[in-house]
This record gives sequence, C-alpha cells and structure tokens, in this order.
Amino acid sequence: MSDFRLRAPSRILLVTTGLRMGGAEQQVAALAREFIARGRQVALVSLTPDCEVPISDAVERLMLDMHKTPLSMAQALLTTRRFLRRWQPDIIHAHMFHANLFARLLTRIAPTPPLICAAHSYSEGGSQRMLAYRLTDRWCTLTTHVSEGSRAHMIETGAVRADRIVVVHNGIDTEQFQPDPHLRDLARAQLGVDAGTRLVLNIGRLVPEKAQSVLIDAYHRMERSRPTTLLIAGDGPERPALEAQIAKLKLAQSVRLLGTRNDIPALLNAADLFVLSSRVEGMPLVVGEALACGRPVVATAAPGVAELLGDAGNIVPIDDVDALARVMQGALSASPGTREDESTRRQRIASGYSLSAAAERWLALYQQLFSAASANQVHSDPCGDA
Repeated sequence: MSDFRLRAPSRILLVTTGLRMGGAEQQVAALAREFIARGRQVALVSLTPDCEVPISDAVERLMLDMHKTPLSMAQALLTTRRFLRRWQPDIIHAHMFHANLFARLLTRIAPTPPLICAAHSYSEGGSQRMLAYRLTDRWCTLTTHVSEGSRAHMIETGAVRADRIVVVHNGIDTEQFQPDPHLRDLARAQLGVDAGTRLVLNIGRLVPEKAQSVLIDAYHRMERSRPTTLLIAGDGPERPALEAQIAKLKLAQSVRLLGTRNDIPALLNAADLFVLSSRVEGMPLVVGEALACGRPVVATAAPGVAELLGDAGNIVPIDDVDALARVMQGALSASPGTREDESTRRQRIASGYSLSAAAERWLALYQQLFSAASANQVHSDPCGDA
C-alpha cells in the first residue's frame, strides 16, 4: 500500500446550509477552529452567503447564494464540483438537511471521498424530507445525529437504517463558557439588573418549537415577591406575538426580548437561572453552555435534554405551564447553590461534552471511514500494492 493510502485524513471539507447564529452553525464554526488547531486543513462550503458566526481566516470558503430553483441548484452544484476538484478533500462533512442533500447530490456528479451527513434537529422535517433522506441514503457513507432520541426518531421514520446512523454529540467550548464572577457583575450592570434582582434567562430563536410563550406564561404564574427579571435572547418570526403576550400580561417592566446577541457567555454568567422551554431539540447546546458556566438549569423534556442534562438540572414536561412555573420557583429559591454545585454542573460538560472531546471523536470517525475507503480502493485497483 502506498504512503498516500496510509496517511491520516488531513483535508476536511465542511458543507453547511448556512452560517447564521444558530446552534448547528456555531458548532460547524467551532469544529473548524478545533480541526485547524490540530493541524488539519479546512474548507467550508455554505449554501447561503450570510455569515453571523466567527470563521477562522485559515478556513478557505465558498459562499454560495443558492435558491430553491432547479437552475440555481444546478449552478451551485457545478460551482462546488469545480471547488472540490481543486481543493481535493479527504473527507466531506455536511451539516443540516439542505446541505446533507446537496452533498449527496454532489456525489452523483463528481468523484468524492467519504461523506458524513450530520443531522442536528430531532425534527429534520416532515414526511417529504424523511423520504428524501431515505431515497438518497446510499449516496452518503454515514449519517450521524446528536442524541440517542433523535437517532431513534430518524430510524422510526424510515429516513435511515439503524446500521447507517450513529450518535456523535456536539461539543461545548469550555474555555469560552466558564464561570466568571467579574463578567457576571459587568454583564448585570450593562443589562440594568441590580444585585438584589433574580435573573431568569432563555436563549433561542423565537419560533414555535422553542415555546417562549409557555415560558412567559410560566413566569407570569410564578410567585415573584422578590424582584425578578426574565430576559429572552434571540430573534425570529414569533417576536410580534411574544411582544403582544408581554403587553397583555402587563409584564413589560420585567420581561425583555433582547434580540440577537453575540455575548452569550456574559449573559449566562449574569443569569441566576437558565430555562429551556422547547418542544423540539436535537441536542440543545445552550443547556450545555449554561452548565459549563455553572448555572442552574430548568428544561423541558425535549429530545436530547435528559441525555445532556443528566441529574445536573431539573426537567419538566413539555408545554406544562404550571409545572414549569413551580420548578422555576424552586430553582430560584435554591439558586445559585454552593461553589461545589457550580463545579458539579461544569464538570458534567467538561468530562463528556467538551468541544475538544467532540473534535477528537470526529477525527477518529474520519480516520475510520478514510481507512475503509482506502482499503476498498486498494482491493478494487489491480495495480495497487497488496
């Protein structure tokens, strides 16, 4: 076997639907940084041109502007094929539904190395999307998901066979997300929250799946004899409805929608309690980020939550306003706990869900698939070295 076939995969091509400020998108950017730090070369193809997450200057980028028309998709595929031929990756790693299908179609028009398709949400879409996954499954080497529950759901819907999908957890940057008393004081001052006010925080897109309306109702029902503020960071189509709900419940003095933020570590340090109210998740990164900052967490039983949270926080049924109000109240009464409690929460993430550990898991998987592809190439090549 030649030296080329013995080497480790060093050129990694990431393909993503976009690079807006979402959990999956931030994970792609973080993995790119980790791979580069480990001496790999990384290129990135984004199907859309917007970029809201920080991407290392060492990453070579192809920012497409693909639309949902046959002509636009064909042009994007041809452009990416030219990029692929020039850059010559060892592994292609696609993320999210549209990028996964795009990368699978790319294998039909160009020779490609092993292709991993990573799903990030429990609900990757309805029956049509699951059918699209099923029909194109043979065009990728392996599908991954971020939690056991989400993996099981994709198998149950027929999107992929059980032997062709594995779980690879997302990683939390425990260097960026860590307890910082100075940052806490600074952030609370900037937010106008004094030391005597309890701060409840939610972070997420303002969409029905995140169910911030349930959180606002629970906050309204919660006993608030002590000064308490609810801050919701994120933006999306539900904002007008949430603003109307806040006004109707006369909560404008204590509930604020912060919009999109780029200071999430500071917000988490400022909080006395982080609350996830979601109906649907894959693996909620922000729960891990809150734990890494030592924050108490209350979360709904959305897919992936129990797997990540373990016994380091409190879980309530989805859409149960009264239960959410009651458990939030209890968590605030106990908050913030001891330094040992803070350390226990952080250790939950540092020991099994760190970004560094996630990067190593991916690199090990790349090596496994690359080696298998190289072996197959040798066996199918009569001129190859035995």
